[in-house]
Amino acid sequence: MWNKAGKSQDTKAVIPDRSYAGVYQATIDFCKKHGAFNPSTMGSVPNVGLMAQKAEEYGSHDKTFEVPFDGTVQVIDQNGLVLLSHEVEKGDIWRMCQTKDAPIQDWVKLAVTRARLSQTPAVFWLDPKLKQYLQNHDTTGLEIHIMSLEEATSFSLARIKEGMDTISVTGNVLRDYLTDLFPILELGTSAKMLSIVPLMNGGGLFETGAGGSAPKHVEQFVEEGHLRWDSLGEFLALAVSLEHLGQTFQNNKALLLAETLDQATGKWLENDKSPARVVGKLDNKGGHFYLAMYWAEALAAQTKDTGLQAKFAPIAKAMQDNEAKILAEYNDSQGSKVDIGGYYRLDEAKTSKALRPSETFNGILAELI
Repeated sequence: MWNKAGKSQDTKAVIPDRSYAGVYQATIDFCKKHGAFNPSTMGSVPNVGLMAQKAEEYGSHDKTFEVPFDGTVQVIDQNGLVLLSHEVEKGDIWRMCQTKDAPIQDWVKLAVTRARLSQTPAVFWLDPKLKQYLQNHDTTGLEIHIMSLEEATSFSLARIKEGMDTISVTGNVLRDYLTDLFPILELGTSAKMLSIVPLMNGGGLFETGAGGSAPKHVEQFVEEGHLRWDSLGEFLALAVSLEHLGQTFQNNKALLLAETLDQATGKWLENDKSPARVVGKLDNKGGHFYLAMYWAEALAAQTKDTGLQAKFAPIAKAMQDNEAKILAEYNDSQGSKVDIGGYYRLDEAKTSKALRPSETFNGILAELI
């Protein structure tokens, strides 16, 4: 761990919630028996989590209290029936979670839809009560399971080992744990994973993990002008955001932008343009240049929209012709301290200057506006 002085020290890792300890124990036991996973061949575990309308909220919210004196906390319904009762002492932190019916029904629908679209088995990490809502959906031809946490973990890990994908359908707390656990097994970090959350009114939430590493990245950037944050997750999130926009509003330009961004991201990965950890090599700024160039190239090469093709062809050529110059400008900006005007509240002008040090690249982008 990083201690308060910013130095590394040994620490004892404690599983965060004993209710879910079996998930981690099953994972440890599986890896002891079968060895490490192969990231190039292993499957993945996308998640459908119960999140809508605070259906299973566990963070700091309006039902968390510090108890002012010894006594009893009761939850009472509109008819005066006591639903919950806890003996408490002064200073206790008492928190109540509530689970709502409508988002649970929506969550089941999302899981069935995801299983049908991807033709992937879906596992509800739950008790069998769920069958009440599953019978409201057409599950013909789908492989859907309801398993305990330990069973679901072992089942999913066995499929991962064989290169097969398995949808995990979970409550909100377990969603948080699993969307860290499986990307870390696959990629070594949650920072490169994409989380897609369909919203009940038709919108979408597309996010990426942080990997718990941001403070060290900021520290290095301020000291050396080198930002090693990997934006792969953001590139993926942007593509599916554009895809969602295109599908929702029948916007073909947005769909084309999404398609070509996916192509660009693929080329970015194939050519290994991820940021290096050390100063003097490609960092986040250079990685963004390459994504922009590959995206412009893909737009210039496509023939579905001649207007976009004509707009981006000269942009792509300008980036190609100035690649070496732009990289030199990025490299020249590294190796010395940068001033971003703050830590939590940055100065926009100073930060923009530090993150956009290539006048050549900035000039090319200005042609698009």
